[in-house]
Amino acid sequence: MTNNTVTSTARVLGAALRALLALTVVCGVIYPLAVTGASQALFSDQANGSEIKDREGQVVGSSLIGQRYDLPPKEGEKSPSPDLRWFQPRPSNGLGTNSVNTQYALLLSGATNRSGDNEELIRWVKDAKAAVVKDNSTATYRVIPADIPPDAVTSSGSGLDPHISPAYAALQVHRVAEKNGLDVKKVEALVADHTTDRLLGFLGEPRVNVLELNTALRDLSG
Repeated sequence: MTNNTVTSTARVLGAALRALLALTVVCGVIYPLAVTGASQALFSDQANGSEIKDREGQVVGSSLIGQRYDLPPKEGEKSPSPDLRWFQPRPSNGLGTNSVNTQYALLLSGATNRSGDNEELIRWVKDAKAAVVKDNSTATYRVIPADIPPDAVTSSGSGLDPHISPAYAALQVHRVAEKNGLDVKKVEALVADHTTDRLLGFLGEPRVNVLELNTALRDLSG
């Protein structure tokens, strides 16, 4: 009786260990290698993080995550001022500031979750609209408040949207051209070249990837 029990237990343990070994090899080695190989073969760009590179081949970021373009913060300054040489992304009001990686204004991805009649949100939008008018008006071009698109004064649901609307990009053209000593027509053409149309012609909205646009701007301005 005892021998039978020991034999039965050993048989069960042996089967369990063989199953564990087989599943470890299949699920922990073969499957990950197969998925990684297929993704690299079929979707290499996406599998590697949708990297954006400059003309020297240096990785400058991902096309999927927005970045801010700010000047180094001054002493006592609550938040850094935008570097007006570059096209600016959407506002990134969200869940808090990040003191480690200053390229992003968020500690976590997320929205403000404030209602349309929230006083703080209304103040944010008014302040953002005033800043857009001030920052983007030049000696030869005046921003009209009524022409400011919504994405210029509101953050996205994630707070990390890498895109802006063609209207917001066009609004920034004169300022960017002036700050970089470029012809306005050249900068307008640059925006047009980096404007992506609706998917399949009807899904989503036309959009401009800010990082791709600024990388091309840096190459253009030398």
